[in-house]
Amino acid sequence: MASASPPPAPAPAGGASAGSLLRRRKLWVFPAVLSGLVALLLSLLYMGGILTPGGSLHRLPVALVDADDGRPLPGERQNLGAQFSSAIVSSSPGDDVRWRRLTRAEAQDQLAAGKVYGALVVPPGFTDSVRALAGGTAEKRPTLTVLTNPGMGSLGSALADQISERAAAEASQELGRRLTESAGGDATPTQRLLLRDPVAVTTEVGHSIGSRSGLGLSAFYYTLLLVLAGFLAGNIIHNGVDTGLGYADSELGPWHSRRPTVPVSRTSTLVVKMGMTAGLTVLTTALIMVATIGILGMDAPHLPLLAVFSYCASLAVGLGVQAINAAFGGIGQLVAMFVFIALALPSSGATVPLEAVPEFYRVLGIFEPMRQLAAGVRSILYFDARADAGLARAWFMIAIGVAAALAFGFAMARYYDRKGLHRMVPRPE
Repeated sequence: MASASPPPAPAPAGGASAGSLLRRRKLWVFPAVLSGLVALLLSLLYMGGILTPGGSLHRLPVALVDADDGRPLPGERQNLGAQFSSAIVSSSPGDDVRWRRLTRAEAQDQLAAGKVYGALVVPPGFTDSVRALAGGTAEKRPTLTVLTNPGMGSLGSALADQISERAAAEASQELGRRLTESAGGDATPTQRLLLRDPVAVTTEVGHSIGSRSGLGLSAFYYTLLLVLAGFLAGNIIHNGVDTGLGYADSELGPWHSRRPTVPVSRTSTLVVKMGMTAGLTVLTTALIMVATIGILGMDAPHLPLLAVFSYCASLAVGLGVQAINAAFGGIGQLVAMFVFIALALPSSGATVPLEAVPEFYRVLGIFEPMRQLAAGVRSILYFDARADAGLARAWFMIAIGVAAALAFGFAMARYYDRKGLHRMVPRPE
C-alpha cells in the first residue's frame, strides 16, 4: 500500500501581507527611481539619435568625380565638367557633406573600402554633349551618374544619393539658365525647354553586395547578435557561478535552494567567470554562425576570418561584463547594459551614419564597442576584409577592450580582497 504524501509546508506564521507591504512607501522608492531613470534615459538615447538624420548631417563623405575631357566653350577657361564640379561643392549647405574630388579609379577604391557613402560622376565628353545640346544636334541629354554604396547601410547610401541628386539638379538649373541666356531668341521652343534643365541624372550601384545581405543591414544585426551573446552569456555565467558557489539563491518556479557556500576570494571567482566566458563564447559564436549562415543563408565571405573575429568580438564583450559585475556588484548588470547596449546601439553608425547623428553620439562612437565591432564585421562581409575598411581599427579596439576588462576587473577584485571586503552570505533570521 502506497504511503501518503507529506502535507504541504504551512505558510510562515505572522508573515506580512501583500497589502501592508504595498503601503510601505520606502519599498517603492528605489525601484521607482531606478526604473524611471532607465526608461527616461533609454528613450532619450535611442530616439535622440534617429529622429532627424537629415538635420544632423555633418560632413557626410561623398566622392565627386570630374572625368570631363572636353574643350571649354568659347570665351571660357574651364570646361563644363570643372565648372559643374566647382558649383556643386560651393552650393552644398554648410558642413552637411564633405565632397571628395577624386578620379574614377580613386572613387571606386573608396567605395570598395567603405570610405564614402556614394559618388557623383561627371562623365567624359560632358562639355561636348552640352555643346551639342545647345547647337540642336544632340541625340540625348547629358547625363550624370550617381553611384550608391549599399554596404554602408541603406540609410547612409540613401542620404548620399539624395545629396548627389539635389546638388546635380541645382547645378543643372544654373547651367540651364546660362545656356538659355546665351541662346537668346535663336533657340526654338523645344530647345529652350531642353536648355532650361539640360542635365539628366541616373543612379547605379557603385559597390555591390550580396543579395542575402539585408540591403546592407546584415552587418549590423550580426554585430548585435555578437554583442548580445557576449552580454547575456556573461551575465548568465556571473549568476550561475554565484549560485553554484553558494553566494546566491537558486529559484525555479516554487523550488528554492541555497548551496553550501564555497570559501573563495573575489579574485579567484573572477578567474572562474572569465575562464568560463572564454570557453562558452566558442559555443555561442559557433551557434550564431550556424543559425545565420548555415540555416538562414546569410552572405558571408571569408568564413575562417569571420569565425575568429566573431569569437574575439563576443569575448571582449563578455569579459567586459564580468569586469563590470566584479566592480559594481548588484547593479553591475545595469551598468553593463548601458555600456554595451544602451549607449552602444545609437552610436554604432551601423543603421544611421555617425555623420547624421548629433555630436554626442559621434563622440560616443569613438570608443563605444559596437561601433568598432560593426566596422569590422562590415569590412569582412561587404568590403573584402580590407584593413582600411575598418577591420584594422576593429582588431585594435578589441585588443584594447580585452586588456581594459582584464586590468579593471582584476584591479577591483584584488582591491576588495586586500581590504577584507569579502562577500557576505545573508542568512534568514
